[in-house]
Amino acid sequence: MKSTSWQKASKWYQENVGEEGHYYHQHVILPNILPLLDEKTTLLDLACGQGVLGRKTEVSKYVGVDLAPSLIQYAKKNDKNRNHLYQVQDVTKPFDLKEKFNTATCILAIQNFDPLLPFMKNAHKHLEAGGRFLIVMNHPCFRIPRQSSWGVDEPKKIQYRRLDRYLSPLTIPIKTHPGKPDETETISFHRPISTYVNVLNEAGFVVEQMDEWISNKESTGSKAKMENRAREEFPLFLFIKAKKV
Repeated sequence: MKSTSWQKASKWYQENVGEEGHYYHQHVILPNILPLLDEKTTLLDLACGQGVLGRKTEVSKYVGVDLAPSLIQYAKKNDKNRNHLYQVQDVTKPFDLKEKFNTATCILAIQNFDPLLPFMKNAHKHLEAGGRFLIVMNHPCFRIPRQSSWGVDEPKKIQYRRLDRYLSPLTIPIKTHPGKPDETETISFHRPISTYVNVLNEAGFVVEQMDEWISNKESTGSKAKMENRAREEFPLFLFIKAKKV
């Protein structure tokens, strides 16, 4: 299996996300996640990337881990809170930390690595009893690379979401700069929602909450009504809150 590290794509990712996060970090994901984290939170940020969540948190303890050394370097450089810790770790393999946490997060990363069960077991291992595991991912039903797309039904004047596959697990290569000399490739692993719930259960979690977050953008022009209605019906992201039992 190819490496799932984003080491080669780290420069591209840093340029696209920046210090403040990309558009959906700023307008959808962080506004929903940050209210769940407070000064009593001890947070383990799994597959933290270049540290966008760490830079925005006001928690009592924060540790971010990621497989890509260059992303960890970006995270350390950009985070002004010197009490935050970042280290290189493969979240799909066992690793040791000195203490346990009451919260773990995985933000827009769970679909970029495989296998899933060892990752879930790592989250379980490093959480206190009753600890929370907060996961945000591109919606596994409506946002499948190469297998989902928009269409327009002109007679009904509606925009719809086309799905070509859903239940089959897929390994999908993603080009960061298609056709350009600096082209790099990452991998997206598609799984149906039931897989995430079942593997969480197998790892020792129970799912307490599941939400579907939509885009906050609004269209203008002749097709704005159908586009805005479709945007409200087909969510961008899936949020899962699980509890260690």
